[in-house]
Amino acid sequence: MKATATRKQTTLRVLGIDPAAAGATGYGVVELKAGRCRMLRFGALRRSNGSPADFPSRLREIHSIVGRLIKEFAPHAVAVESVFTALNMKTALRLAEVRGVVLLAAAEADLPVHSYSPREVKQKIAGYGHADKQQMQQMVRAMLHMSETPEPADAADALAVALCHIYAEQARARIAAATAPRPQTPRSRAAAARISSLR
Repeated sequence: MKATATRKQTTLRVLGIDPAAAGATGYGVVELKAGRCRMLRFGALRRSNGSPADFPSRLREIHSIVGRLIKEFAPHAVAVESVFTALNMKTALRLAEVRGVVLLAAAEADLPVHSYSPREVKQKIAGYGHADKQQMQQMVRAMLHMSETPEPADAADALAVALCHIYAEQARARIAAATAPRPQTPRSRAAAARISSLR
């Protein structure tokens, strides 16, 4: 089920993950079809109780639900928010472990994983790299034509990460199309032959 960025497809389905070390880990599945994005599923895993002994079971739960979402929705890619560099060392390490089990679940399904920084996601979705959570929720709701604001904010962030990847793929596709060599027409080949004969 391996997907590539250059593969031509009428549908693009992305699983977005907003990992969290102590708070809720958000997830969201977004599908682009016929030029329109729609939400297929979103939610958030419970907040950790903070006990070190509970953390391994939380990692197992995150790995399990990511695996189930991949199996149910067969996404073409997984998009994950990258580690926030301003975190303290302990929190950054735990967040990296959460990302690790997400990456493992994607690797087990042979899916590509793309990482986007929080600022990059906010810039793509809200047009402002310092947008707050409420602004992001409202923008995600509008872009996905949802009747209600996605809650909790962690789930909205996961949908935003998925949307960010879709927009990035669309931009890459436009650049590839614009820079692709154009096939020569019979007229252009004849003109090139005439120029060559004059040399």
